[in-house]
Amino acid sequence: MSATRSACRTIMKAIRVTQFGAPEVMKVDTNLTVPKPTGNQILIKVSAAGVNPVDTYIRSGNYARLPVLPYTPGSDVGGVVEDVGSEVKKFKKGDRVFTVRTDTGGYGEYTLADSTLAGVLDDKLTLDQGAAIGVPYFTAYRAVVVLGNAQKGETILVHGASGAVGLACVQIAKARGLRVIGTAGTQEGLDLVTSLGADVVVNHRGDNYTQSIIEACGGSGPNLTIEMLANVNLEKDLQMAAPRGRVLIVGSRGTVEINPRLTMGKELVVRGVMLMGSTAEEWEEMHAGIRDGMSAGWLKPHIGRTYSLENAPQAHDDIINTKGATGKIIIKI
Repeated sequence: MSATRSACRTIMKAIRVTQFGAPEVMKVDTNLTVPKPTGNQILIKVSAAGVNPVDTYIRSGNYARLPVLPYTPGSDVGGVVEDVGSEVKKFKKGDRVFTVRTDTGGYGEYTLADSTLAGVLDDKLTLDQGAAIGVPYFTAYRAVVVLGNAQKGETILVHGASGAVGLACVQIAKARGLRVIGTAGTQEGLDLVTSLGADVVVNHRGDNYTQSIIEACGGSGPNLTIEMLANVNLEKDLQMAAPRGRVLIVGSRGTVEINPRLTMGKELVVRGVMLMGSTAEEWEEMHAGIRDGMSAGWLKPHIGRTYSLENAPQAHDDIINTKGATGKIIIKI
């Protein structure tokens, strides 16, 4: 057996970032030591790693909490447990798993993760799909259910539904009996959102698209809005919302000026979503919801594009500059 496939392997390759900046600061290092799990950690042999917009904000240095340099990016992986720490009870070597966060970075052949932020991957799903669960589905569940308090029979607008988080919101909302309106910017995106269960799809690059959404709501607007790009869309969300509607902000790439009076007459609630602000009880609730989704079969991550480890810089460029998101971008290890 070759050294690269040996169970006793001690050297690995991974992306390393030695300075914050453009995508090109990510370099492949082929001479890193495979870390050892301690305490509540598990060591995962990574099959694929998910790429999230937040990865690009951190890499560029434009994020509130930055890692110590050098570091390896990546929170979401799908892989197989290689070893476990002394305090780990729910995982064993050979388990197929996904992560919501890693301790040593996901863009590499091995990673350490806190076992409380990992889950067993259902046999219905591939390891590639495992890399598409973590941040998208847990963020979506937190936005729609935990903070958004979605109720059966309500209408939800997923404003930017063709990306990984948006598609997860569509699936979660449909599973909970909501009527789903999803927007996308390309026909491919609209078709994808439709295929995953949205009741109405609207091109958010079209003229008067907000009027189409209001009409689809019977004139009253959505009860719940999940917003992926608040710096562009927040004022429109407030204008469209139903009385006492809730707007949950998942993503924003800048500032926006709005008229606060838009929130007053309809008594709207605007709330931000930050996954890593979850309490222990909320993590348990989200894990349970994700397990139920895998078991029931409605949780079906859609892989958009796949990149090699060497092409991670291109993956980072594409996830920010694409003109129409269609599912999750992953790096195949």
